[in-house]
Amino acid sequence: MLIGTIVDGIVIDHIPAGRGMELYGYLGLDKLECEVALIKNAPSGKLGKKDILKVNEVIDLNFDLLGYIDPHITVNIIENGQRVEKRHPQLPEEIHGVIKCRNPRCITSVEQEIEHVFKLTDRENRVYRCIYCDTKAK
Repeated sequence: MLIGTIVDGIVIDHIPAGRGMELYGYLGLDKLECEVALIKNAPSGKLGKKDILKVNEVIDLNFDLLGYIDPHITVNIIENGQRVEKRHPQLPEEIHGVIKCRNPRCITSVEQEIEHVFKLTDRENRVYRCIYCDTKAK
């Protein structure tokens, strides 16, 4: 399979297999006018299989979201056909508007305009809890 070369853009690599489309939606890549390629189940020496997103334009990324999905994701910034920067997102201390609280008694269930905010409570096990009701995220 051949995917075109990126001259100026980003490559989001080492996405856990099967999570690329989810990340595509979260990042709003469907709203871009440029070329975007999603490669699913690409062979990986480290992961066995991985997904890759290629965006033929330099865009602002939500690194908190990327770190929440998987802190092993790699973001490569491409300029003039060459990788000029390689970034690794970290687990964010807080995540805003990505996870929805599933507690029906939480204030976010009653007050629709309140943003869902989750705080990292256990880094080792990647556990996030709602800041309003302390419900554990899935």
